[in-house]
Amino acid sequence: MSIYVGNLSYEVKEDDLRQVFAEYGTVKNVQLPVDRETGRMRGFGFVELESDAQEQAAIDALDNAEWMGRSLKVNKAKPKTDGGSSGGRRGGYGGGGGGRY
Repeated sequence: MSIYVGNLSYEVKEDDLRQVFAEYGTVKNVQLPVDRETGRMRGFGFVELESDAQEQAAIDALDNAEWMGRSLKVNKAKPKTDGGSSGGRRGGYGGGGGGRY
């Protein structure tokens, strides 16, 4: 399982997030996605702790908690889906248009 952490300050660094979540268990991984064009943090991140129990304790304690002047949104991360919206864009030609001469 992984934890989604939203509404983060744009000043947050991985070490900051690691320290906060270390209070609830062993932090295995921290990711802070950045915008490709600006290089700026996108305002959310993902944290993985050693066990589901540790992650649930962190979610329970930190969801809606104020940190760095922001009210955090903390919950279980939804699994990443393959294909997603990019597959839908490619198939947008409506099909069946080849035989109309």
